Amino acid sequence: MTHLDYEDLRLYSGLTDGQLRRGEGPAGASARGVFIAESQRVIERALDAGVRPLSLFVEEHWFAHERAVIERVQCEYPQATVYVASNGQFRGITGYEVTRGALAAFERPQPLSLDAVLARARRIAILEDVTNYANMGALFRSASALGVDAVLTSPSCHDPLYRRCARVSMGTVFQVPWVRLQGAREWAPAVVPLLRRRGFVTAAMALRPDAVSLRHPALREADRLALVLGTEGEGLFDSTIKACDHAVMIPMSHGTDSLNVASAAAIAFWELCHSSGEEGPFA
Repeated sequence: MTHLDYEDLRLYSGLTDGQLRRGEGPAGASARGVFIAESQRVIERALDAGVRPLSLFVEEHWFAHERAVIERVQCEYPQATVYVASNGQFRGITGYEVTRGALAAFERPQPLSLDAVLARARRIAILEDVTNYANMGALFRSASALGVDAVLTSPSCHDPLYRRCARVSMGTVFQVPWVRLQGAREWAPAVVPLLRRRGFVTAAMALRPDAVSLRHPALREADRLALVLGTEGEGLFDSTIKACDHAVMIPMSHGTDSLNVASAAAIAFWELCHSSGEEGPFA
């Protein structure tokens, strides 16, 4: 354990998510970028995925609870610094009133290639402009649990490695392969034809008069399927719905017209991914 180095601890204080992604901060921060993970489960899953920690920052009252992950980091990454602070010091540096355990600064992993991810996937989810971190985390957790092989995020989605997103996901952002699409915000006209050439049927979750049921045979029997989910307020771009093979909706009761995107995703993943009866290639 090390005395507090307030310059190094700037990674945990005063830097925006964008600055961390760009690798800004104290000397030693990775040029590839940095993200902050919170809680033992998230940190362990990042380590299991081979992501390199730069440091740990632990409140004194969490130290005994987090001892196993602290010792693992010290054993596997002896160059990573472990900082321990009192509650007052920790709050003063981070500004957080409550955390769910230790914080860890990690080097961002090398991005996966779209070609490599698609080559091994049968069921994928595409998230369009999801900008709520809790929803993003819940989507990844459902994707991991219910048979989704990979997740693609549109250029304007929030970062899956953001602290709150990774925490809500229970670290499954490190278990499900994901790729951020590059290019225009309205991504579908360029990307859907690429998916189609690779044999994917594309299904846009949208409230449209011509939408088919989630149990439509064309979806259930598709060898490769991409489910596209958007924001709760605006929904998907018209260009996305137009580019996809099907508009799809979940039948509702009692006059309800829609669900929270994370809830809708869980139902769709169960129906169209889990029910295939096969484990994904990344299981």
